[in-house]
Amino acid sequence: MNAVTSPTSTVDYSRKWLVMIAVVAGVILATIDGSIVNVAMPTLVESLDTSFSVIQWVSLAYLLTIATLTLGMGRLGDVIGKRTLYAIGFGVFTVASALCGLAPSVEWLIAFRVVQALGSVLVLALGSAILVEAFPPNERGKALGWVGTAVSLGIITGPVVGGLIISGFGWRPIFLVNIPVGIVGTWLAIRYVPKKGPVPGQSFDVPGTILMSTALFSLSLSLTLGQDMGYGSTPILIGFAVAAIAAVAFVIAELRAESPMLQLRLFRNPVLTVSVASGYLAFVCLSATFLLMPFYMQGVLGYEVGFIGLLLGAAPLAMGVVSPLSGSLSDKVGIRRLTLIGLMLIAAAYLVLLTFDTETTPLGYLLHALPLGIGVGLFQSPNNSAIMGSVPPEYMGVGGGLLTITRLFGSISGVALLGSIWAASVASAAGGELPPGGASTADPIAQVSGLHTTFTVAAVIMAVALVIGVWGFRNERLTRAAAGSEPFPAEA
Repeated sequence: MNAVTSPTSTVDYSRKWLVMIAVVAGVILATIDGSIVNVAMPTLVESLDTSFSVIQWVSLAYLLTIATLTLGMGRLGDVIGKRTLYAIGFGVFTVASALCGLAPSVEWLIAFRVVQALGSVLVLALGSAILVEAFPPNERGKALGWVGTAVSLGIITGPVVGGLIISGFGWRPIFLVNIPVGIVGTWLAIRYVPKKGPVPGQSFDVPGTILMSTALFSLSLSLTLGQDMGYGSTPILIGFAVAAIAAVAFVIAELRAESPMLQLRLFRNPVLTVSVASGYLAFVCLSATFLLMPFYMQGVLGYEVGFIGLLLGAAPLAMGVVSPLSGSLSDKVGIRRLTLIGLMLIAAAYLVLLTFDTETTPLGYLLHALPLGIGVGLFQSPNNSAIMGSVPPEYMGVGGGLLTITRLFGSISGVALLGSIWAASVASAAGGELPPGGASTADPIAQVSGLHTTFTVAAVIMAVALVIGVWGFRNERLTRAAAGSEPFPAEA
């Protein structure tokens, strides 16, 4: 299929797979760099002669920059055009990767990671929007399914490749290996991403962007630092208060703006609201799962670190295989039914994980973890397609930003909430006090008890997501019935 003709325009789709390569390359690089540094933390502390409290900002600076700027950069792409910004983002990411690899001190490394994140923001916020525009509407789910596969590959390869590179060559090459892929990706973006002009009559909402960025930064920083400082501490409470005030001011500003940064009326569409809410809740649970599993497998089961990395790759691998299949299927049979099946499978998987004990075998882990990855693969691609299909063309960049923000804030919230529940549950099972080394050094029986409590809460959260999904499905059917129209596959 080279082109599709509509009554008003002819759109050339002949380069859609080349655009796919450019977008997938960017997503893989950005996802890998969000996790690969975690493997290097001990090495960085020693090589740069610093402490963990300082070196953690190598990761935090990257994540906080993305959390703060994603929606604003997505909107900027809608206003001035996506291709140029996307290519600039790829280029900035590539140059910053080289600078990170050459950083002479920890302070410079943190600064260069912020620059790298600026490039990553443009790639992540605009990539999905560019891809949706490059493929015909009846292939939207398939296209976004391959993005899900790219995310899975980034999750799998980040820790594994990072460990191999660091063990053989030190920490600097984990950044330098981005350079050739970044150069190719930048060239593909310039050469093959269509230059599609913005919808006329739009302007960039500076006040709204500043208020939204302030709210997102304060919230993400408070959630992250609260794990160590305590969520009841004064600085953290001030951070939450700033986030709340900025959010209220943002809503007031957007309701008055002629060309708002985020059109709030979009959330009157139940498809968008339900998809964002259920996606957020899913990532709340998944992030904590990937956080706690290494502690369980190393501290309770006694597995080696390298073997743990291989086992942890099972669920993302299943997700990566299923994502494009479910995306393609959603183009044919509809979105909502597949998302509900995926949510049910994820909830059931957490109940199955309650059978983990102190003697779980590697095969037992795989048999328990694979359903979780399959459920996420079934859910994520159709759900992302629902979000991108629910925003008008002039807000397509914001739609792509919502995908990233949903995943990122779900992860931050999940680590904060479920991580705290796990630690408190382990302490309770250990008699009310934790050993000096923390929950991960407690008695294995206590750790397993805390894991069971955490997975029970995760199952409840997924049940809530399922209820929201069922409500959305019912509401959509009633709305169409009242309008006298039949459900259509793209949103049924």
